[in-house]
Amino acid sequence: MSPTNDMSGVEEFLFEIPSETSAGLKVQETIIQKLQDRGFSERDIFGVRLALEEALVNAIKHGNGSDLSKQVRIEGWVNSDRLRVEIEDEGPGFSVADVPDPTADENLERPSGRGIMLMQAFMNSIEYNDRGNCVILEKQRDGSPDAE
Repeated sequence: MSPTNDMSGVEEFLFEIPSETSAGLKVQETIIQKLQDRGFSERDIFGVRLALEEALVNAIKHGNGSDLSKQVRIEGWVNSDRLRVEIEDEGPGFSVADVPDPTADENLERPSGRGIMLMQAFMNSIEYNDRGNCVILEKQRDGSPDAE
């Protein structure tokens, strides 16, 4: 899991947190600060913040069932032009193919699937492990430090 592009200024991180949304928010803010320190655009930061929040809430609430005896592992790296984050819970996993399309007429009033759709909209790459209990998010810097 190492950066493939610019190796200069790479900062790796690893957090293991209990299944509490407040702990997830602290990790989210720490990662966002790393992007701000590297001059990522406000647009990139907005999208990453939203995607991280969705992924962490999914891991805590859906994956671990908010079970405080279970942990969420957040591992990744950031450099001057890319962020990679792996978020893994201790739950049984899921198949993204089984999540209903939130834009389908019959699902418009259902909340299920919206978080995944938002992560896909704001990140450059989203992958899941075979078990479905680990999501890998990647964001390539947009190249414009003050894009809005």
